[in-house]
Amino acid sequence: MQTGKSHIALIKRLMIWFILAAIPLGVIKSLFTVKNAQISEPEYVGKEACVSCHQKEYEDWRGSDHDLAMDFATDPTVLGNFNDAEFSNGKVNAKFYKKNGKYFVYTQGADGKPSEFQIKYVFGHYPLQQYLVEFPDGRLQTLALTWNSKDGVWYYMPDSIYKDEKITPDNWLYWTNQAQNWNSMCADCHSTNVKKNYDLASDSYHTTWSEIDVSCEACHGPGSEHIKWAKLPDYARKKIKNAGLLIKTSGIDNNQYVDNCARCHSRRSSLSDFNPSANGIYQHIIPALPTEPDWYIDGQIKSEDYVFASFKQSRMFMNDVKCNDCHNVHSGKLLYEGNALCLQCHKAEDYDTPRHTFHKGFGEKGKPVISESGIKFEVGSGTLCINCHMHGRNYMGVDYRRDHSFRIPRPDLTIKFGTPNACNQCHADKSPQWAQSYIEKWYGKSRPFQYGEAFAAAVENKPFADSLLKRIVINDLYPPLVRAIAIGYLSDADSNKTTIEENLNALEPAMRLSAIERMPLSSRDDLSKLLPLLNSETKAARFRTISKLESLAPELIPNEYQKSFNKALKEELEILKYNADFPVGKFNLANYYYNRKRYDKAEKLYLAAIKEDDKLVVAKINLAFLYSKIGKSEKAEKVLAEVVKENPNDGNALYNYGLALSENGKYDESLKYLLRASKLLKTNGRVDYNIAALYEYFRKPALAEKYLKQAIKKEPDNPEFKSRLEEFYRRNKVRK
Repeated sequence: MQTGKSHIALIKRLMIWFILAAIPLGVIKSLFTVKNAQISEPEYVGKEACVSCHQKEYEDWRGSDHDLAMDFATDPTVLGNFNDAEFSNGKVNAKFYKKNGKYFVYTQGADGKPSEFQIKYVFGHYPLQQYLVEFPDGRLQTLALTWNSKDGVWYYMPDSIYKDEKITPDNWLYWTNQAQNWNSMCADCHSTNVKKNYDLASDSYHTTWSEIDVSCEACHGPGSEHIKWAKLPDYARKKIKNAGLLIKTSGIDNNQYVDNCARCHSRRSSLSDFNPSANGIYQHIIPALPTEPDWYIDGQIKSEDYVFASFKQSRMFMNDVKCNDCHNVHSGKLLYEGNALCLQCHKAEDYDTPRHTFHKGFGEKGKPVISESGIKFEVGSGTLCINCHMHGRNYMGVDYRRDHSFRIPRPDLTIKFGTPNACNQCHADKSPQWAQSYIEKWYGKSRPFQYGEAFAAAVENKPFADSLLKRIVINDLYPPLVRAIAIGYLSDADSNKTTIEENLNALEPAMRLSAIERMPLSSRDDLSKLLPLLNSETKAARFRTISKLESLAPELIPNEYQKSFNKALKEELEILKYNADFPVGKFNLANYYYNRKRYDKAEKLYLAAIKEDDKLVVAKINLAFLYSKIGKSEKAEKVLAEVVKENPNDGNALYNYGLALSENGKYDESLKYLLRASKLLKTNGRVDYNIAALYEYFRKPALAEKYLKQAIKKEPDNPEFKSRLEEFYRRNKVRK
């Protein structure tokens, strides 16, 4: 029997070798190496490696906004008039010309004096094109003089977007300063595989990219392993995850799909250069929530918000709609024109009818309207879905962008809160009351609850606000970003603490981050709730947590969390240094060193932040704190005196100046500024608490009692204020 089994086994082995012998050696090798095909670190290979297999996608991409996001300044790419063209608006003068095949502008420079600058790169193409000038230290700066491609004229962009600002060379918005710096403000979204490479010590850049525009690998990740996959036989390819690409763009839900676009199409803060192998966007960015001042209270666009936060508020997103349901993602163009785009999902008999639009159709008699953005809407335009549900506004002067939150027009909210509505955005010559009368005529007086109403109630400290907010937080029919905002607006009342704690481990990162931000830190129990988040798998959650805990004394951190705490501190320092090219970044890094008692480094960074942005009041206030801390109270007073002079209605500035004066024994002056601060700081009881202390010093117990009561009224849950009032009564033998 054994002989028979051995014989059969031998035959099987021979059969296997016979089959293998019939397969080419290269394929045999691939069969044995396929499991190790992704051992290599993926590398960027360039779009040329993609074209042979993806010709259609490449042709769609050519000429797209992504393709034309950035380029070298050459005859084919420069759209502006450089034929000795001149520009003047009474404040800025410029001349544009060519010399030796290169492009130049003669205009005011960093010192405000005219000089010649070479245009090295172009930025974008339509409806506007910007131009980049190279400076020492690796900086590229965006010229404020901009080409309007739509109308074929030069314009000065600050005239459009900084109308109320005086943009002088010392203003951080001036074209040679940080706000217009390409390396930090623009690069990562206009080129592929950008590495910022900012060096804090020398305050310089060595920014690199693999491709100058937004190419294939910007969205799909480095392609070297995908190329290897493509060369494998069909039966071997199945063993390679996602065809060798780090970023999955198909077979994913709409949340993952939209998040893929978020790294550029969102207003955000960065944690690092983009990492294509990271698991989720919250490993390298924190998208901004759609709140004031960059959005309206109801979530509509105000400042430049790049679509992501708007779309994630929408019912479209909540119903699984993805970017590519409306857009060809390679060309950026719409899939269909007119209402046909919306009628992919919405029934024409219900929505593409006068019974729904209540507007005249194309070809009917009537007059066009000029919208608040200056756009002429012809008769019939009111029947287009996008004009009522995706109205927009101009950005960068001439770039009309539509709000992707897909909302119904609400003139009633315009009347209540001053938010926009599509009726009056088109009919700019009419009042919100006029628009509301038509809405009531067509749809009746009842209007559905809109979450902005809860947010407005919170801002106005309405007693019912918390109840409305909690209803939003617990209701998963609301978009996660909206629920995250609701968490952020919850008051400090003890009754909200459970709601906040429950969301510290929410599945949605945005909700988790809001909960971390709002979590009180007034007891060891509070600390025990936050400490586990130092080990979160999400970088943004770790960063938000350590930012909250970093000022704690080391002895307050339990032994079992010391290692996690120190590791998170190190990661936080890396993130802060990455962002230290911004004035606010330097300010945040200064705070880090201040909390570590590295006052020398903190002072230098506060001063550097103020030098780059003289309007950064909070940096001046913290610098004054530092001076007070190290015994330089006169310096602290001087800094705050300048702040108050420049910002006479800033309650926090007045408050801190009052404290500094008091510290220097100038009690009469201190009281004067604290009283002014009290009127402005409607929810800050601490200022009234300090006023009460001064009135006691001046032996005016009635006024001291008044302001202690006012402190309690502003912060009814603060036990310190109540305790101080009790002490006051005992000390002064006053009846309650």
